[in-house]
Amino acid sequence: QLQLVESGGGLVQPGGSLRLSCAASGSGFTLNRLAIGWFRQAPGKEREGISCISSSGGYTQIADSAKGRFTISRDNAKNTVYLQMSSLKPEDTGVYYCASRPYYCLGNLYPESFGSWGQGTQVTVSS
Repeated sequence: QLQLVESGGGLVQPGGSLRLSCAASGSGFTLNRLAIGWFRQAPGKEREGISCISSSGGYTQIADSAKGRFTISRDNAKNTVYLQMSSLKPEDTGVYYCASRPYYCLGNLYPESFGSWGQGTQVTVSS
C-alpha cells in the first residue's frame, strides 16, 4: 500500500530557505492519480494546511500564511512532491507532514480530507 516519507527538514535562520520532499512508495497506487497536500503542526497548535497540488500538477494551492514564500511542485517520474520554502519565519517552525487524497485538491486545505499520512519532518526557524 501507499507509503509517504517526508525529508529535508532541519534548523535554519530566519530569512533562510529549505526544500522538503515527500517520497511515495509501495504497491497498489499510482502517484499521478493522487493529489498531495502539505501540513504543519506547531507545538500546542492544531495541524494546519499549507499547500496542495493536484494529481496532474495543473492546480496548486498555498495558504495565505505561506503565499509568496512557499512553492509546491511534483515530479511523478521520481514519485516525489516538493515544498520549496523561502523567507522563513520563526512562526514557520513545526513538524511538516505530507498526505494524499484522490486526484483533486478541494480548495480548503482541511487535514480531515486527506489520508495516507507520512511521519513528518521537523523544521525549526531560529536565530
